[in-house]
Amino acid sequence: MKLSEFIALSEDQKRLTVMTHGVAIAKRYLSDQLVFLFQLPEYYVEAYCCCKSKDIMEYRIFQNTKQLAPYLDAIQIDDLLN
Repeated sequence: MKLSEFIALSEDQKRLTVMTHGVAIAKRYLSDQLVFLFQLPEYYVEAYCCCKSKDIMEYRIFQNTKQLAPYLDAIQIDDLLN
């Protein structure tokens, strides 16, 4: 699915697409949200979830790998260096 097609989907269709075609690759915590990162063939999708209600509040879509920086800090590579 192309990025432009994903953007045009309804919220329910976005959720279904992410859950069936996306690969969950990371998560991070913000003050009151949990953000899940999914990889799809041509782009990444962040699903911002409310910690209290567990509802998805927003989807953010990007292709630029620079936006992966918040997730890279959580990857432990110490064992790989020894």
